[in-house]
Parts: sequence; structure tokens; C-alpha cells
Amino acid sequence: MTDHPPRLFATDADVSRIGEGLLDRSLPRPDWTHEAHLAACLYLLRERPDIDIDLRIASIISGYNAAVGGVNDDDQGYHDTITRAFVHGVRVHLANGAPAGLANSVNALLTSAIGARDWPLRFYSRERLFSVAARRSFVPPDLAPFPPL
Repeated sequence: MTDHPPRLFATDADVSRIGEGLLDRSLPRPDWTHEAHLAACLYLLRERPDIDIDLRIASIISGYNAAVGGVNDDDQGYHDTITRAFVHGVRVHLANGAPAGLANSVNALLTSAIGARDWPLRFYSRERLFSVAARRSFVPPDLAPFPPL
């Protein structure tokens, strides 16, 4: 995996566009980056309390993937364990006093350890995390527990 600095968000409106574009499936597929995944998660948790993330995140992301021509199968598309690991991480970020403003909060997340693409590998072996079982449904960590909320 190539390491490169995260692409940060200039405005709160940029973050809202990602979150709402995911929900209404209007976000252009090239915009659905690692940074956008985390921005959408933070947006949904912070700005959309009407949405039960734990209940709906799988259908939101897999539905978006399908709507933009993606495939959700054993090899690509929605990955439940990675998604739920990052949802937990975003909750930790928010609970630890994330900065005010969507863009500031997302940018602080993206430049933190939690925002790193390989953050879930602190808790999972590669074998477990990249297994079909982990893609299809949440599997608990095998190396270390997630940080407490």
C-alpha cells in the first residue's frame, strides 16, 4: 500500500456533500475515497442522529456501491468488519473532543492514527481482516481490543 498524505477537506459543505451524496447515491464514484468514507461516517454520526448507523451502515454503503456500478461480493465492495472498525474509531475520535466544525473534525481524524488506512491492522491479523467472513459480517479483533469509547 502506498503511503501518501490524506486529502483534507476545505469546508464543512465539502463534508456535507460527501455524506448526503452517499445517502442519496449522487456522489460520483471517483469521489468515494478512503477520506470520503471517514468523512461520511463522521458526518452521519455527528449530523444525522435520525439514522441508526449500526443498523443501516451496511445497506447505505452497499446500496451506494451498487448504484454507482460497483459490486458487493466476496472480493470487492462493502467490507463489514473494516467499516465497523472505522465506525468505532470515529466514535472514539468524537468522544475524545473532536474539534468544532465538520471539516476541522474530519481533517483532525484524517491526520490522526485512527484515520490511517491501515488502522484496523492494529487490531486484526491480515488473514482475519481480509477474509471473506470479515467482509460479509463483523468479526471481532484477534490481536487487540478496540480502544474504549
